[in-house]
Amino acid sequence: MLHQDEIPVDEEVVRALLTEQRTEWAALPLTPAGGGTDNTMYRLGSDLLVRLPRTAGKTAALRKEQLWLPRLAPLLPYQVPEPLYAGTPGAAFPLPWSVQRWIPGDEVRPDTVADWAALGADLAVFVRHLHSADLLGATRAGELSGYRGGSLRPCDTWITAALDDCRTLIGANTDVGTLQRWWREALTLPEPTGPYVWLHSDLKPTNLLVHGGRLRAVIDFGGLTVGWPDAEHAPIWDLPPAARHAYREALGLDDVTWARARAWALGVAASGVSYYWHTFPAFVAECRNRLREILADAG
Repeated sequence: MLHQDEIPVDEEVVRALLTEQRTEWAALPLTPAGGGTDNTMYRLGSDLLVRLPRTAGKTAALRKEQLWLPRLAPLLPYQVPEPLYAGTPGAAFPLPWSVQRWIPGDEVRPDTVADWAALGADLAVFVRHLHSADLLGATRAGELSGYRGGSLRPCDTWITAALDDCRTLIGANTDVGTLQRWWREALTLPEPTGPYVWLHSDLKPTNLLVHGGRLRAVIDFGGLTVGWPDAEHAPIWDLPPAARHAYREALGLDDVTWARARAWALGVAASGVSYYWHTFPAFVAECRNRLREILADAG
């Protein structure tokens, strides 16, 4: 359980929902397919994926995917999730849920990627296409107004608090003081001035699928947002330097944009360490690795 208001889910719950709403799928094999901070997932048969939000506050993410992914998919260079069914609350589970087509591929890891520069360039291709895609009438409002598409300054209170927590939790082996200084310096940078664009908002390695070491698909669009692009670049510090440098070069990101992206990267990672310290050690490890890469990059 990652959140205080999380709704427990197990195979019995998923079976009950399928029996109630999609009987043709109810007898298919069902196996856990991991879970992130927002959803619990089960693979259904050989080509389906069931996604169930962990809390009521996460249901907006499913609605965004169901509404926008079918319209964005033709505009993007790599495969993205295909929503097949919008589940409704049932007796076994009180929230909306969804079924998507299963996308085969490997998560990005050292044993699945040999050429990190090529992967960084692939990711830049995806970002360039997404950021240049027509907004299709979408505006930065409601469910599409995620904080990662906005300014750094409104996030100062909670990111500063998270960095203070990091000083206590990991300060013995992480230079939190330097991270805090970079965060404060970023708050003085000029605001972005470009147009709003589509943002995935969470391009971390677990949301990238590769085949033969090259990018094949981008998944989990629950953070889909319309806004400024700086925070989109933050997860590049989850990848090795060769990927990071190829990505920046391919997109031609200037120093100020890179500094704002670094601030987003360290702020979100610090928040992850603080919030999930006692509940999600694997995610905390990802966040700590990002902080180490940020510090090493500057060195």
